[in-house]
Amino acid sequence: MARRTKIIATIGPASEDASTLRAMMRAGMDVARIGLAHGSLDDQVEKYRRVRSVAKELNQHIGILVDLPGPKIRCGRFPEGGVDLAEDQVIKLGIGETVSSKEVISVGYESLLGDVQVGDNLAFGDGNVVVVVEGRSGDFLEARVVHGGHLEGNPGIHIPSDRLRLTTPTDHDLKLLDVFVELDADMVAVSFVRSAHDIRRLGVEPTPRGPLIVAKIETKAAVENLEGIIEASGAVMVARGDLGSETEIEELPHLQKHIIQECVALGRPAITATQMLESMVTAPMPTRAEASDIANAVFDGTSAVMLSGETAIGRDPENAVATMARITERADEKFDYEAWAEHIQGIRRRSKNDAAYLRVTDALTMAAARTASETDAKAIICLSRSGNTVRSVARFRPKVPLFGMTFDDQTANQLTLSWGTRPIIFEERDTPAATAAEALSTAARVGAVRSGDTVVVVSGSRATDSRATDTLNVLQVP
Repeated sequence: MARRTKIIATIGPASEDASTLRAMMRAGMDVARIGLAHGSLDDQVEKYRRVRSVAKELNQHIGILVDLPGPKIRCGRFPEGGVDLAEDQVIKLGIGETVSSKEVISVGYESLLGDVQVGDNLAFGDGNVVVVVEGRSGDFLEARVVHGGHLEGNPGIHIPSDRLRLTTPTDHDLKLLDVFVELDADMVAVSFVRSAHDIRRLGVEPTPRGPLIVAKIETKAAVENLEGIIEASGAVMVARGDLGSETEIEELPHLQKHIIQECVALGRPAITATQMLESMVTAPMPTRAEASDIANAVFDGTSAVMLSGETAIGRDPENAVATMARITERADEKFDYEAWAEHIQGIRRRSKNDAAYLRVTDALTMAAARTASETDAKAIICLSRSGNTVRSVARFRPKVPLFGMTFDDQTANQLTLSWGTRPIIFEERDTPAATAAEALSTAARVGAVRSGDTVVVVSGSRATDSRATDTLNVLQVP
């Protein structure tokens, strides 16, 4: 069985050259993530264009996920080589963006002294260093290290989200968003989302005219407002770094399962991120725990898994992607497809207030997955302008190959995030019947199906609401 779970890889200094990008795409990267928290805008635009150029050269659909910085609070840069903080060491935290040291850490947040209170736990990076605030002395907070570790560069500092006065998206986020919307970015990730209102503030057009919006779930407020956030978004990311700092660590695995399930039930791709192959930043092989973590994310139903530092700054980005591909492919083989389909059929979210086209699409896409199983079809072919039909079918995790056939390049790129989906571009014809015939011909021509194969074809007809998936056919490939 071909791999069904998608792989997102972060592009950074270790992977931004054309040769490495080419190797990562061949190794299994489906989506390239460009984080905008570091580097100049010109550098990020150049990186974006290079990914597009290499993907075109390889004739591959590679989605690009642009990750907005959000209200991320960072420390002033540590000296070359970083510093080690020991348990029970007392340090000072001050406001500013000057250099940090082992004794005094500068924090780029003007409201630090007013918002942070005695007793608050603050985490640096992905939680590798944790301090507790014990008092204030002049223009500094005094804190004691409760979990020591190494800090380098200008790491983020996690302040409890209910303390922060910062809103998301920030004005800087919106300026960056305008630039990448003009460049036709496929997907945009929004940091520190707390409610559906944060998503609506972006003001972008719906897909595929606008980018697919990925809401990062990393605060308690986001968990509490989860359903509304999912409904307002195109996809969701379980950002386990900051979410793990916001919640009790023993709750994190259960939150991960819950978020993924809710997201998939609503027909949205779910991404699992943070420290998936962390050891491979420096090591040639992952730990056994990391391999198990990835497989369990697949069994939870995740649509995609994400590599961060492993490919951005790691010693061997190609190997990290290839390793992730092997682990997920094997987990996909062992996934319980029948049990998952029954589970999602039982919990999928429908409301009496849903528009008629949503109810029709829900019924038809569920029927498509079931029909493919009962007819021993070789594939499900979804004809879709926006990609919604494909994402709706994908939530049922059909065991047969799933092809998202569209007339729009950006829709095809956005479908690189959807579980089990291979996007294919084809030409629309004058009638629904002729369009379906052209889709089958194109699928056969590119080797997706073969003559004589039975396939399930789902699409929308122009006689009804164009947003509805209202047509299901079982056809034989000529």
